[in-house]
Amino acid sequence: MKKILKSIAQQIYFLAMLLIGKLPAKKNVIMFESFQGKQYSDNPRAIYEYIKAHYPGYTCYWSVHKNFLHNFQNKDVRYIKRLSPYWVYMMARARYWVTNSRMPLWIPKPKHTVYLQTWHGTPLKKLANDMEEVHIPGTTAEQYKKDFLKEAGKWDFLISPNAYSTAIFRSAFQFRQAILETGYPRNDILAAQNNRASIKSLKSKLGLPADKKVILYAPTWRDNQIHETGKYRFELKLDLDQLQHHLSHDYILILRMHYLVAEQLDLAPYQGFAYDFSNYEDIAQLYLISDLLITDYSSVFFDYAILKRPMLFFVYDIEEYRDHLRGFYFDFEKEAPGPLVTTTAQVIDEVKKMDAAGYKLPDSFDAFYQKFCYLECGESARRVVERVFAERKEL
Repeated sequence: MKKILKSIAQQIYFLAMLLIGKLPAKKNVIMFESFQGKQYSDNPRAIYEYIKAHYPGYTCYWSVHKNFLHNFQNKDVRYIKRLSPYWVYMMARARYWVTNSRMPLWIPKPKHTVYLQTWHGTPLKKLANDMEEVHIPGTTAEQYKKDFLKEAGKWDFLISPNAYSTAIFRSAFQFRQAILETGYPRNDILAAQNNRASIKSLKSKLGLPADKKVILYAPTWRDNQIHETGKYRFELKLDLDQLQHHLSHDYILILRMHYLVAEQLDLAPYQGFAYDFSNYEDIAQLYLISDLLITDYSSVFFDYAILKRPMLFFVYDIEEYRDHLRGFYFDFEKEAPGPLVTTTAQVIDEVKKMDAAGYKLPDSFDAFYQKFCYLECGESARRVVERVFAERKEL
């Protein structure tokens, strides 16, 4: 019954958007959304803040999931509850949509709307049309790809962080419109605030000890660990007891789970050593305060590399992930910009080695940086805005 009512509501909203979308566009209105309305973050946030600072003639609204309204309260932003009647009206009238992930497939895009898809990472894992297996209940690989490509067909612009990603996006999304090879706006902060004063201020703001080095653990989600539609389980394989015993004298640990992961971490036994920042909206600020990144197959390592700091890859399930769940676009085991380990003991050993060596980067790091990070110089938001918004001269 619940599914039937949901389907009827979608049909009503679809028809409403079609009809309202025939009215003239509100040429100065931009609708922003990040991770299905859960966060004020990522590329949409960076673009929004640049527009707000340089093009005040635009009226900007954020699309917010009803369960995440708290992330937007007490902020100087206009926001609308996602899928509400007013949201339907404004989506249909807006001149621009800006988001970093897919919209619901049933939403029609009016002819007057310019849809800027920013996406949210340099791809290591195979995406969309390039995937061989899809582990999502209620669909098949064929249907998943069909739906993904239908949504991608609505995009007018797609942001790319580098030439490598551009080629993959063309294939994976079957995208034939304009790709803006600009770097990611969300990373502009890494150029602007990579200095001692900013880092000290951020640590103080987050309530972290100033005398400890910071390890950031930011893993991705697993396609086959489904919790419910759109949410995934994550089993924490790092042994926090061991990490605390061996590293807490010099380090603290920040955990940042993927936005699709459903669990809440209980870190009470590790107070003063381990901190859960999974819901912190700007991961770039966590990069800035971190001396070392531990990740797995998450695209965070492409962004963290901009800072030219050491990385460690905790890949306890690499054979399964590589051969069955997703597959990679390049030989990750050879080209990863840091050592690969599979146990907590190895993590501890590598952290101690990196510390003793003064966090020296591997010899292969320069080639990695030149391939993936060469556009990230603090100008990406400007490049995007000038191409999509400023050149239209509608205001």
